[in-house]
Amino acid sequence: MEPIAPQRLTDRKRQAIVEAAVAEFRTHGFDATSMDKIALAAGVSKRTVYNHFPSKDDLFDHILQELWDSSAPLQAFRYQPNVNLRTQLVELLGQKMALLQDQYFLDLARVAIAEGILRPERAREMVEKLSDKEGGMTAWIRAALADGKLKPVDPAFAAHMLQGQLKAFAFWPQVTMGQPPLDTASQQGLVATTADMFLAYYAKA
Repeated sequence: MEPIAPQRLTDRKRQAIVEAAVAEFRTHGFDATSMDKIALAAGVSKRTVYNHFPSKDDLFDHILQELWDSSAPLQAFRYQPNVNLRTQLVELLGQKMALLQDQYFLDLARVAIAEGILRPERAREMVEKLSDKEGGMTAWIRAALADGKLKPVDPAFAAHMLQGQLKAFAFWPQVTMGQPPLDTASQQGLVATTADMFLAYYAKA
């Protein structure tokens, strides 16, 4: 068997630590979770944990960063003036749906939400961090407005409304009540209905 390169082994240990932390934070909460517990769950030494993350707060911040980074494909989505508006919106909403139904993303979200509820100041930090960069959906709506394809609407409001329609069925029930992810047909139906409702009201004839 070919030996594992040192960097790959380091990366594996780092990811094992993060996944163990997510599981421990979910089960016991941030305050009740120690670095010792995380090390044990990850199958590494406590020293290895501290080599990667100097403190529990640093580890939690890394989890939040993974949560933000997971939305990178949405941030990269660009408005295409020569492509049908509904086709674009369905694709964009479909990417958002895939993210919302990803189990690892849901685990990260549960940890972040639980800590935000217990520590309002951390929740404010999370919101401020998100607002520092314009979301892909907001940018797409802004571009469609500039292209004259939509009726006047605040892009941030419209993006929040669109994503809220998806989350009502494909995020909050899973995060707060442990419901299973939507099946493929339900996901596609929700995406199509959300796009059609939005365009029926805001698309210019």
